Amino acid sequence: MSEQTANWFNLYDARPSVEVPAESPLAWSYHNTGRPKASEKSRAVLHERAMLGHLILRGGAIVLDEAVRRVLGFGLPGRPNTLSHDESGERSVQWLSPDEWLLIVPGGEEFVLEGKLRQALGDAHYAIVNVSGGQTLLELTGEKACELLMKSTPYDVHPDAFPVGKGVTTVFAKSSLILRRPTEDRWELVLRRSFADYCYRWLLDAGEEYAIGVEA
Repeated sequence: MSEQTANWFNLYDARPSVEVPAESPLAWSYHNTGRPKASEKSRAVLHERAMLGHLILRGGAIVLDEAVRRVLGFGLPGRPNTLSHDESGERSVQWLSPDEWLLIVPGGEEFVLEGKLRQALGDAHYAIVNVSGGQTLLELTGEKACELLMKSTPYDVHPDAFPVGKGVTTVFAKSSLILRRPTEDRWELVLRRSFADYCYRWLLDAGEEYAIGVEA
């Protein structure tokens, strides 16, 4: 492949410029399965952060780190299976594999951000893929959040093995997802759209004994 061909790409704004009703990947689940309200008895609480911007970055760590720092003001995480955030905590980068990172930003930023990153990367060897439409993020909180995860994944989620700032791709029930722990009391589950309903129903069933609730 020639250098010229390697630098060709198509950049599309996947968000419509007209008013079109947008539904989260769990909209069907809420309608058909229900959304139990969180209460004082809820020892596990679920909240979907839908419509965020998800970008997959691939390439050399040094050039990508320089570009991310230039555009977002913070760099790639320094160790595998870890996260880095901006000061607000709204933008994060997770190390997925030796040359692959997941960048999550507030919804609507991803198109302009991708253009800025491509400009900053110039002729470097890299790939950026917007996967926002294919994923969603669930937040899990509550005193029994860790126990609920223990029922759902074979990965060791004990605080000694899964400290704050860690993130892994792992088996979850009979599917897979990205499991992250950005803060002491909050877990994040990054799901494929096709697994969202299954994982949601699994969490409701596994969390029933904890009076799991779902926040809007």
